[in-house]
Amino acid sequence: MQRRRLALAAATTAIALLAGCAGPQPSDYANERPVLDLKTYFNGELVAHGIFTDRSGKVARRFTVQMTGTWNGNQGTLDERFTYSDGKTERRVWRLTDEGGGRYSGRADDVVGVASGVAAGNALNWRYTLALPVDGTVYHVQFDDWMYLMDDRVMLNKAAMSKFGIFLGEVTLSFTKR
Repeated sequence: MQRRRLALAAATTAIALLAGCAGPQPSDYANERPVLDLKTYFNGELVAHGIFTDRSGKVARRFTVQMTGTWNGNQGTLDERFTYSDGKTERRVWRLTDEGGGRYSGRADDVVGVASGVAAGNALNWRYTLALPVDGTVYHVQFDDWMYLMDDRVMLNKAAMSKFGIFLGEVTLSFTKR
């Protein structure tokens, strides 16, 4: 019985490790154009329209985000002001750092630790843990965020949200630079 449990645990671990390696990498987009430069795109006024879909694919929330980005050298600020379809509002201020070589880091008051991003070609993969309040409880959920620059004004964003490796839902956004 003990051997069977150990074998099952080893198989589960191997499957989890293989699944973690199976996804796309930023380098897959290195030849895609136009090239995404965060300091250029997230500089000035932007607006985004988005939805959150639950794990079944049902739209659970709709929202608009007004954003203002500013940069001073390799330090940037992205001020996001959310308005949800139910009238609720929220604000997140990102403090971004261009680490060089297509690598970025970021902090915000509701982000646990440091967000890390890697850009290549027209894509950015941004990963972070968000302290998400739901009905009086705060959950730490992980985001695997992919942004794709379509042209000098439009960027599409798809972010998978999970907890303990279990898929919870997806955020889809369309950014427009003004």
